[in-house]
Amino acid sequence: MTEPRLVHVVPHTHWDREWYFPFQRFRMTLVDLVDRLLELLEADPRYVFTLDGQLATIDDYLEIRPENEPRIKALVETGQLAIGPWQILVDEFLVSGESIVRNLELGLRRAEELGGAMRIGYLPDMFGHVAQMPQVLRRAGLDRAVVWRGVPAAIDHHAFRWSGLDGSEVVAEYLVGGYGAAAYLFDDPENLETSLELLAATLEPFFDGDELLAMVGTDHKLPMADLVDQIERLNGSEQRFRLRLATLGDYLAGANGSDAMPHWHGELRSGARANLLMGVTSARIDLKAACARAERLLERYAEPLQALHGNRWPGEFIELAWRRVIDNSAHDSICGCSADAVSEQVLVRFAEAEQIAAELIRRVAASVAEGVPGGAFAILNPSPQARADLVELEVPAVEGEPLALELPGGEIVPAQEMGRREPLLAEDTIVGAEIGSWVGRRLHGRELFGLWLNRVTVDGREVTLEVGDAAEPVDAVLLNDELVAARDVAPEEQWQIRILAAPRARIVASVPTPALGWTAARVVSGRAEGAVRADRGRISNGLVDVVVEEDGTFRIGELSGIGRLVDGGDCGDSYNYAPPAADELVDRPTSVSVELTAAGPVLGELTILRTFRWPLGLATGSSARGMEAVDVPVVTRLEVREGEPFVRVRVAFDNPAADHRLRFHVPLPRPATSSFAEGQFGVVERSGAPEGGWGEVPLATYPARGFVDA
Repeated sequence: MTEPRLVHVVPHTHWDREWYFPFQRFRMTLVDLVDRLLELLEADPRYVFTLDGQLATIDDYLEIRPENEPRIKALVETGQLAIGPWQILVDEFLVSGESIVRNLELGLRRAEELGGAMRIGYLPDMFGHVAQMPQVLRRAGLDRAVVWRGVPAAIDHHAFRWSGLDGSEVVAEYLVGGYGAAAYLFDDPENLETSLELLAATLEPFFDGDELLAMVGTDHKLPMADLVDQIERLNGSEQRFRLRLATLGDYLAGANGSDAMPHWHGELRSGARANLLMGVTSARIDLKAACARAERLLERYAEPLQALHGNRWPGEFIELAWRRVIDNSAHDSICGCSADAVSEQVLVRFAEAEQIAAELIRRVAASVAEGVPGGAFAILNPSPQARADLVELEVPAVEGEPLALELPGGEIVPAQEMGRREPLLAEDTIVGAEIGSWVGRRLHGRELFGLWLNRVTVDGREVTLEVGDAAEPVDAVLLNDELVAARDVAPEEQWQIRILAAPRARIVASVPTPALGWTAARVVSGRAEGAVRADRGRISNGLVDVVVEEDGTFRIGELSGIGRLVDGGDCGDSYNYAPPAADELVDRPTSVSVELTAAGPVLGELTILRTFRWPLGLATGSSARGMEAVDVPVVTRLEVREGEPFVRVRVAFDNPAADHRLRFHVPLPRPATSSFAEGQFGVVERSGAPEGGWGEVPLATYPARGFVDA
């Protein structure tokens, strides 16, 4: 007699913290789900559940039901409830490697507080997987992974060996049909046997006789009250299948595997087995920019500077900032594919993280500055190598005199003035009786227009308030007495009132600074030669030479046509680009102008203004581009700095158009068969045509963290 086929039934839910509804609306449903789940698990010790591999579900629940933490811990400890290892299910490509590691650290730590984490790299719905994820998992003590999207056609078995760029390897379980392949298996108890046969037929090509995995759950699915009873009934009558209720960890603990498993090296970014949703890389670009700012300030500035030069480690603030970033790293948050209300909340979290990081940087810099001589500036370098890079300083302006910076060894480096703060900040004509109220509406203590009120002078019918960047030792009562006296002299007459600040100049200079250290510099009068040369359409620093061409593109050395903008239609959605059947590309500007906005000797900048006529959207009821178009000014700024062998490029415009895709073209000096891009803890080589499927056009558009080389 043939042994019945063993099917591991894994009840679970996939919890999108925010998506088509905002977080708080989904949380109410989450509370309902966990309330119901705790009752089911406590009522029947045979019931088990896998809570989506992320501790955010638990923390969000316990914020509302804190009294239930002991109940959850007890169920985790008995093995009925599987939690972790992540704090939140991260989109791997759209956040930094450091964010991924912090996410896993937080999740593992929190899971230990609640009874222990599921020791599996659960990655069920990420939009592809980064090349070094096996290393991240192994360094955390995890040797198994569970994946779905991104698995290539070459993987023809449910279990495969997956290795990272460094050689770290995990055994990965491919969720055939996704994390919801058996979501509705038990919805029709009368036809359960038939449903099992259909499921087995779908899974068998990948399992080849191995014990089957049935993932009974999907997005926001509530636990089934009669699941254990249905399994017991079927096991008592069915001869072809035997069902075993399990957590995902239970299944993988005994899952079949051998050296004959297929092997994959590097990132998983194929659309062959499931849609990859690659268009989220550039959806709602403001979210991506906010994420990069917050991560960079924390990783590159706040943490290293506080560790090197801070007085007391601000651990609570650092963790709070990271939690805001990690909350946003979920694939339905950072991807920009959710409702407007979700994106608004994501931006607020990033802003909070950025505010914390910026203040930590300001404080540690101010602490270092206390140790430099009066009138000098402290310049900090958070990099592990010595650097000479551009700094921007605001200094007292001196008419007609060139400025430079003097370093501690007496070396003079060139400085370049970039702009000035004019002395007159405000001016008005009022009657004398209103002097007190006019000043009072603007004055907060001694703070006036973000500066300090240091002096009040009265000359005839003219009152001048002098403000400065620092508070001088002045009695505020005497300042007020001056205003009262002026008011009482001629309350009915016209008075001129002015607010004056000392003129300030904004300068830039390239300052050499030691690795992980700081230096001091003071402003001196004098001129030092810099390397940057510029005229109306050209800038050079001796390392790179940039020339603007007639069509508004630019040339670097012999490579021309850089910066060609190509606008085309897009009839897809926030997940994917979809080319219109009859597209209209716009790549030629209607006008071009060039202005030299910084002429050296430290920094040169050219500002290119190109006007394009873009269609406003797609035609009504059609995927073709509409006839209505609008002129769109696009500003491109090219910046060359002293000592840098590259050009900084910034493109800015107000976007009035919908349903379109704008690309910035950079031609290559020679044909390339592959490209290299910095990713999360590695450099990824990509070559050949991407693998498509599931209705997705296989576009060779990829994410990158820091650089791309081809």
